[in-house]
This record gives sequence, structure tokens and C-alpha cells, in this order.
Amino acid sequence: MRIGEIIRENRKAQNMTQDEMAKRLGVTAPAVNKWENGNSLPDITLLAPIARLLGITLDTLLSYQESLNDEEAGQLVDEANNMFKSGRPYDEVFQWVKKKLEAYPNCEHLTLWMALLLDGRRLFSGIANSESYDDYINGCYSRILHSKEEETRTTAANALFSYCMRKDQYDKAEEYLSYFSIQNPERKLKQAMVYKATNRLQDAYRSLEELLFHSYNFINPILYHIYLMATEEENWEKAHMILRKQKELANLFEMGEYNALSPGLDWAVHEHDGDKVLDIMDKMLQNLDSMYAFSGSKLYEHIAFKNPEKEYLAECRKMLVNNFKDDEAFGFLKANEAWSKRRDAILLPYK
Repeated sequence: MRIGEIIRENRKAQNMTQDEMAKRLGVTAPAVNKWENGNSLPDITLLAPIARLLGITLDTLLSYQESLNDEEAGQLVDEANNMFKSGRPYDEVFQWVKKKLEAYPNCEHLTLWMALLLDGRRLFSGIANSESYDDYINGCYSRILHSKEEETRTTAANALFSYCMRKDQYDKAEEYLSYFSIQNPERKLKQAMVYKATNRLQDAYRSLEELLFHSYNFINPILYHIYLMATEEENWEKAHMILRKQKELANLFEMGEYNALSPGLDWAVHEHDGDKVLDIMDKMLQNLDSMYAFSGSKLYEHIAFKNPEKEYLAECRKMLVNNFKDDEAFGFLKANEAWSKRRDAILLPYK
């Protein structure tokens, strides 16, 4: 709401005429009329007397609000978007948005969402002279690069990164990656994009392959925890499906036969399927070296993996054998003498 509207609204609430207000302030009635119609603004020295006369604060008179909540900010963004949808000229909406952002300069979400709206509209609607809006829109993003909210900060950095990539400003684009946390996979993906664009292809391959490799090590534990939750709820269909997905994942990411086999062991134990348990034990021990099959995969050929030493693999095999002897998990095999003998035949060579 503009200052003139606030003066009119609160003057009427006081049952005061424009003439009365003018006399109290020592100005003319036409001056008050011009304020209320938005044709002029009160002198700065009159702001405090006007506020006192109307029984309001200066913040209210100036329509000052430190910030907006997300719902209020969203309503303003929706209003701007509806203006676009109704066919209003881009520059008209742009100027309206600019005034709103000037009114709420501390509202990070409003700044970000309005900038994204303006940015998207000019990019995908064929706006003439869209470059003339670059400085303002990018300035909005830059103002919130140091936001305490990671999502807000990285969204702004992402927008600026994309702009620089479109303009072939690769050094500048790379600078914006520092606003992404090291743990954020988006950072490595965007870094690979810069490498590719600047013809550093080996670096691009390595970055993408590292991202691919770490994706498996991130996704697989997620699936396992979903499996555990499903078993706790006795949702056996879902549990079985998740184990199948783990095996498919290991094959897709070329993680070797050992990693593809191991999820099935849980299910065989759950079903107390002794023959299946022993078959999987046997195959896992035989294929223990395949735990590092990824090091020879073409998927990761630009990553320099360190091959495990024989002593390390021997220790892993010993630990695996000890795990297979755990009575709590595999004690049910003792119930059948044939299974016990077969288990010993499987495990003895690896002692």
C-alpha cells in the first residue's frame, strides 16, 4: 500500500477531513489531496507529525515491513505470474516486481522466487532485448549468495552458474561452485560441465566417473535400510523386491559378483533355506576378489584405484568365514547333519 493510501485510510478512521488535517499540519488542503492521490509525497520533516496525528507508527506510514513469510511471498509471486499469464508486457511486470522487491529488500525468498520467475519468462518466452535485464536479475541472485539457508544459496548460485555457462564465461561459472558444499554431488557434476566446455575431457570423465562410483555407495545403503524397515514390518514382498534391486544395482554399476550375491544371503537366511544359504556362501567366498571388480570396469577407467593387497583380501576372507559361523544368524543349519558337513566343506579351505 502506498503512503497516500495509508494517509487516506487512517485519516478517515480518525473522522478527520483533509482541511482539518491540513490545518493541524500547517499545510494546505490541496497538498493533503495530492498526497492521498499519489501526485506528490509529504516533505520528510512532516512524516513524524503525520504519523503522530494519525496515531500510527512511522513503519506503518511508510508501509515498512522487514520481511514476509513464505506464504505472503508466494502470493506476490503468484500475482506476478498471473500478470504474465494475462498477457501483460514483460517490462510492465518487471517494473511491478522491482517495486515489490524494493519494498521488501530483506526477504530472501521473495527475491529468489521473483528472480527465477523473471529469468524463466525471459528465457522461454522470447523476450526482445532480454539481455537488458541481465544486471538486475543477476544482482538479485548475487544478493542472496550468502544466505544462511543452503537451498536458497545454492539455488541462486546455480542460476548464476547457468548464466555464465550460457555466456561462455567458464572461469566465472567455476567461481560459483564454491557456494555448493563439497558433499553436494551437484558441485562435481557442474565442475565436469566446466571441464567439458573448456576441453579438459580427461578431468571431465574422471569427475563424472567418481560421481557415478559414489552414487552406488550412496544408493546401496539406502536400499539396505529400506529392506531392514520392510522386514521389521514383515512386508516380505517389499523386502524381497529391495534385495532384487540391490543385486540389479550391483550389476548395473559393475560392482562385481560378490556384491551382486551378498543381498541374496539375507533372504535365504530369512527363509531358512539351507541349500541356498550354502550355495551363496560358497559363491561369495569364491568371488571375494570380485569385490574390487569395479577397478577394471570401463565405467571407471579414468579413476586410479589402488588394488587391494593379498594380505588384505585374506583377512577379509577370514572375517567372512567367521561371520558365516555365527550361530545367531546361521545356527539353524546345524539342525541338518548334511548341511553341517557341507558348510564345513565350504568353510574349511578358507581357514
